Amino acid sequence: MMRRTLNAVSRVLPPRLQHFSVGEVTEDVSECAASPQITERASLYVHWPYCLRRCSYCNFNKYISKENNDHIMTKCLQMETETLLRLSQVSCITSVFFGGGTPSLAHPSIFAAILETVSRQVNLSDEAEVTLEVNPTPAGKSRLEDYCRAGVNRFSIGVQSLQDEDLKSLGRDHDSHKALQTIEEARRLCPGRVSVDVMFGRPKQTVESWEIELSELLRVCDDHVSLYQLTLERGTQLFKQVECGAVTMPSEDVTAEMYQRARKTLHQHGFQQYEVSNFARHNSVSHHNISYWKGNQYIGVGPGAHGRFARTQTLEPDVWIREVRHWGHGTRRRLQLGHLELLEEVLVMGMRMTEGINHKHWEMFSPQTGLDEVFGESIVVQELLQSGQLILDDRGLRCSWEGLALLDSILPALLVELERQISPKASQGPL
Repeated sequence: MMRRTLNAVSRVLPPRLQHFSVGEVTEDVSECAASPQITERASLYVHWPYCLRRCSYCNFNKYISKENNDHIMTKCLQMETETLLRLSQVSCITSVFFGGGTPSLAHPSIFAAILETVSRQVNLSDEAEVTLEVNPTPAGKSRLEDYCRAGVNRFSIGVQSLQDEDLKSLGRDHDSHKALQTIEEARRLCPGRVSVDVMFGRPKQTVESWEIELSELLRVCDDHVSLYQLTLERGTQLFKQVECGAVTMPSEDVTAEMYQRARKTLHQHGFQQYEVSNFARHNSVSHHNISYWKGNQYIGVGPGAHGRFARTQTLEPDVWIREVRHWGHGTRRRLQLGHLELLEEVLVMGMRMTEGINHKHWEMFSPQTGLDEVFGESIVVQELLQSGQLILDDRGLRCSWEGLALLDSILPALLVELERQISPKASQGPL
């Protein structure tokens, strides 16, 4: 469900495979129809590609390092950060997210060095949200305080499950006791700024066992929870196990019920859903992720990292390192987003949020074609409005509580209508 929604994003983020030189000022610098407040401020994602081992369900861009090349990787991450900040022409970084891979394997000094590089190039406020993904192992827990000293002020902890048997079958390198200890230490250091990732739809999992597990987690977690449905990815160990009949996954009806029960349980514990997969209380939202969903500028640094500016990164770390040393970055060039492509991205990402897309925000990207004009007269959209799945009013366009759970089936209809309304005007140039 959530993963299928994420997959829809790939339709509007096409790769381009030609290097651009460091000295080249490209058309990537400005997004069409974007206001200065969108293009001058950006969030930064930094990808650490290494893990100790690969989880059975994972097809992310991660690698098992054969040797310690942290020093080289750090220098290259600094170099690419400097290059892309200069080329993007942003003046302020509003948030930084260190993801992976397993970035909590890296020494805290690495993140301090990257943040220092950012500060030398642009404005990085003392109030900027700086998040680090943490694997809840003893090694990760022992470094939390040092990460804070390095400039990290928010942790995202990959708990995934509190069932030790499930953690083992998923290939995780922690157990539930270590996860709880890591959450406790992270909360001590960054109260109100600790997010917990938990996965549902796991093999043999039932709705009842999921509810018990989630209630247990909510007794110890902080103020942010991210729910992710486990989906089969071709080429993974789990996919092969299911394909040969060794492992059985819950049905779609069961996982849909798990999602709905989780939403209700989280609400009962004071959490507000603000995005398809994300819940927060006391306003402890992820400002970094919100910047993605609102269509703001974002820059990706590191092997395989994605950004609106310089969208496609070289995946393999050793190749990426060679390219960074030669070009100053490991980024592949893309053509400027057309007006329709930009609006598709704004639509897909914005509709993930419970607040949806307000009229003023849409107008920043499409000043001459409003939400009412694009969607108001559509028969399909009218049916979604009448069914109560979609809302279009003075606030803007958004899913209802029921509709958000069906977002993967609603988005295609909205994208078709957007293309139908915008494409005839494309020949007139950007609006």
